Amino acid sequence: MSLVVQRGSGTITVPGAVLAEIAARAAEGVEGVRVRRRRAVDVDARTVKLGVVAGRGEPLLSVARRVQEQVAAAFRTMCGLDVTVDVAIEELA
Repeated sequence: MSLVVQRGSGTITVPGAVLAEIAARAAEGVEGVRVRRRRAVDVDARTVKLGVVAGRGEPLLSVARRVQEQVAAAFRTMCGLDVTVDVAIEELA
């Protein structure tokens, strides 16, 4: 799903693949996290869903919370969207 913003000077379209890439890069900015292929951005619901691989030795809830914070901040900064971020830890590295 694309993000489409209409302004007085024209329309801005950010394709869904770019939104998913923003989410993945932000999540992988958290040390020890790799994003799995399972990722989705629902612009209408303002929800991002990610499946991640987390490094061993760190509390999983702490890792997931940092991923949520990083991804939400990226969407706020880059797209002007406040999103909810659902993280599923699918594997330990």
